[in-house]
Amino acid sequence: MISRIDLRGAAFPEGGIDRDLLPRADFDVEAALEAVRPICDDVRHRGSAAVLDFGERFDGVRPASLRVPEQAIGDALAGLDPAVRAALEESIRRARIVHHEQRRTDVTTQVVPGGTVTERWVPVERVGLYVPGGLAVYPSSVVMNVVPAQEAGVEGIAVASPAQKESGGLPHPTILAACALLGVTEVYAAGGAQAVAMFAYGTEDCRPVNLVTGPGNIYVAAAKRLLKGRIGIDAEAGPTEIAILADESAEPAFVAADLISQAEHDPLAAAVLVSTSAELADAVDKELDAQVAAAKHRERITAALTGRQSATVLVDTLEQGLAVVDAYAAEHLEIQTRDAAAVAARVRNAGAVFVGPHAPVSLGDYCAGSNHVLPTGGCACHSSGLSVQSFLRGIHVVDYSRAALAEVAGHVVTLATAEDLPAHGEAVSVRFAGGRA
Repeated sequence: MISRIDLRGAAFPEGGIDRDLLPRADFDVEAALEAVRPICDDVRHRGSAAVLDFGERFDGVRPASLRVPEQAIGDALAGLDPAVRAALEESIRRARIVHHEQRRTDVTTQVVPGGTVTERWVPVERVGLYVPGGLAVYPSSVVMNVVPAQEAGVEGIAVASPAQKESGGLPHPTILAACALLGVTEVYAAGGAQAVAMFAYGTEDCRPVNLVTGPGNIYVAAAKRLLKGRIGIDAEAGPTEIAILADESAEPAFVAADLISQAEHDPLAAAVLVSTSAELADAVDKELDAQVAAAKHRERITAALTGRQSATVLVDTLEQGLAVVDAYAAEHLEIQTRDAAAVAARVRNAGAVFVGPHAPVSLGDYCAGSNHVLPTGGCACHSSGLSVQSFLRGIHVVDYSRAALAEVAGHVVTLATAEDLPAHGEAVSVRFAGGRA
């Protein structure tokens, strides 16, 4: 079911792993830019009417209004299954524990007597949080976006999620219920590129935001790329991906179940097993055949596992396995090896690392306390997952006395002259000319 890449023996590249050697989903954001550009331009010029028109065109339903009535949000919570409510409340509780500890404190450094630099951490004023609504329902994404924004101290939080035919033009009721549990009352029935444009430009119904976060499809990612600069963004999220580094000690049933759990998201989802054991790989293949046949979403799971984005990669040593997973830079990386914690500590590139046989990715998706909005497509080699820090800006506050400036004035003038920017130097010199105080 899942293809193999054999890098054992002489097949392992001497100069290191080329990222292009590894499986990856086709996700051409650049090509999608031309599709979303006219959508974003139309929203910029026609506002809410354009958002509603595109929603009707793409989602097959036209909401009575973009802004979801607070009564509908309250009704969704009242009608929520008690077990789902309890699970969401526990997810929120654990996420708050972790994200509360991420809040940064201001730091003042005395550079010289009379001269200090303070780094202040200030939350963005207003954020737009995107919650997808395609093949699955994601109330957990409401939690993962809202909690760090709230813990950062963001004052204005707006959520957008596509209108659903089955919900009478409202976002899915479980999405609305999650918003209610978190105290979010500004919710919009809008999805896709038009929702990102609504946040970026503002409309009659929705004030513009400073930052947009949250996962979505390729058109959401393209809109975020197009509008970056006008708004801040977290990342251009692509199809979900899991990589598992495993040796012969791993339990094949666990490995197969975890690969399937992410393949369940989308036919483009990536599932990659990197192993030092061909015997384990064979056993995982047998488990995949049995478990996929019994899965509810076996068609999309099969499409994901048999796609070019998924594979088993065989290596000779754990050292080589670490090189492969670092080159792949997975959104989710599981370590199922002997001494898994020590191996996990050596990982450099991953959105999140799950250690040992009892920390599956699905735990992180819902109730570990960690955040599941993570970099995809190899971006974990340079980007981080969503956190409180995503919603904060560092501002340097410079406070120098006259004496402290005088001490360094000569160096400032010298450097300004070296850069042929004499007015820079004069801005310092003028403060000491003619005996000025």
